[in-house]
Amino acid sequence: MNFRIKTSRRTAEKLKSLQATTGLTWNILSRLAVGLSLRIPEIPDLVQDKNGVDIHRNAMTGEYDYVYKALIRQHAKKNIKDEEYFPDYFNAHLERGIQFLENEYKHAGNYDKLLNNLLKINS
Repeated sequence: MNFRIKTSRRTAEKLKSLQATTGLTWNILSRLAVGLSLRIPEIPDLVQDKNGVDIHRNAMTGEYDYVYKALIRQHAKKNIKDEEYFPDYFNAHLERGIQFLENEYKHAGNYDKLLNNLLKINS
């Protein structure tokens, strides 16, 4: 069982930038990003660039690891082995989702508007 994830350099930079501008920690930002990615029906591409930050699984998913695993399995429409779920599938969703989260922040212009926009998705 893998307990570490290695992000791409681009994702690491986006996490640091969003953390600086929103005040949210990278693990909260990562969870939001994965949630945004799961809204897209296609399975994201696996991450090839792993030159970013190294993050422990428990810090990333916390006590909700089983929930993220179930959501990612449901999204993939297949039973994913634990070795595939983390880091591969989780990292792929993080990679895709962080781009959407960054775009949402740029569109919103500030933290309060970002949260309001995220709350309005699918409402």
